[in-house]
Amino acid sequence: MIVVTGATGTIGRPLTQALAEAGEQVTAVSRHAAAVPDGVRHLVADLGRPAGLRPALEGAKALFLLLSGDLHAAGASPTDIIGEAAAGGVRRVVLLSSQGVATRPFGPTRIAMRTLEDALRESGLEWVVLRPGGFASNVRWWAESVRAHQVVAAPFGDVGVPIIDPTDIAEVAAACLLDDRHAGGVYELTGPEVITPRGQTEAVAAALGMPVRFHELTRDEAKAAMARSMPAELADDTLDILGSPNPAELRVSPDVQRVLGRAPRPFADWAARNVAAFR
Repeated sequence: MIVVTGATGTIGRPLTQALAEAGEQVTAVSRHAAAVPDGVRHLVADLGRPAGLRPALEGAKALFLLLSGDLHAAGASPTDIIGEAAAGGVRRVVLLSSQGVATRPFGPTRIAMRTLEDALRESGLEWVVLRPGGFASNVRWWAESVRAHQVVAAPFGDVGVPIIDPTDIAEVAAACLLDDRHAGGVYELTGPEVITPRGQTEAVAAALGMPVRFHELTRDEAKAAMARSMPAELADDTLDILGSPNPAELRVSPDVQRVLGRAPRPFADWAARNVAAFR
């Protein structure tokens, strides 16, 4: 049995589906009740309280660990989840970390994630660490303004990074959960090309078949909007990368190709598959 945390999100949902289609027994864990694929067990749990995961972890062979905002919650102790996994008999943990752990190791959120990576390495469990860059799905923040006004409002319109399709992350995670060859691997996950917010806007417009205007926000305007849904320090870390990516953050990684045997999907593919969100 494989446990998937964050199972109803942009990575967890396709990962859960892929594992179920591969014939695996899956327990999907999320903070709130949600629909899951047929045959998948669902458990509501708060990852900020690791003991609540015990019913899911008992007897599991592998765990996909995606912490999201739980990592930053007051009083959270995400390293305790590793201990719960070991106590439950889990053999392998695939951790969704962040590219920034390597490219910007001294930011507060990066230090916290590095601590979790280190705890996993020292746990005695088999482990794989996934370090994705920016997600293509983050442009869903634009959906309301595109629907209402045919406008994208974002900072740093002409600064690009190689963002990745979350479905590619899910497929890499599935391979790492199922294939022993990936144990001990650290994979940096990016898309196939550097693309700017203006380029993303053009791809969304092409998928919609209608014009979409780009409006450039200041950094302060962008931070105010982002801070409504994430810690301010995480918003600052994100904006640092988006506004001034370093050479490591501009690099297109070969790791999706290495794991899956194919190139990562371009942003235009993501936009075409998710165009309904912008209509």
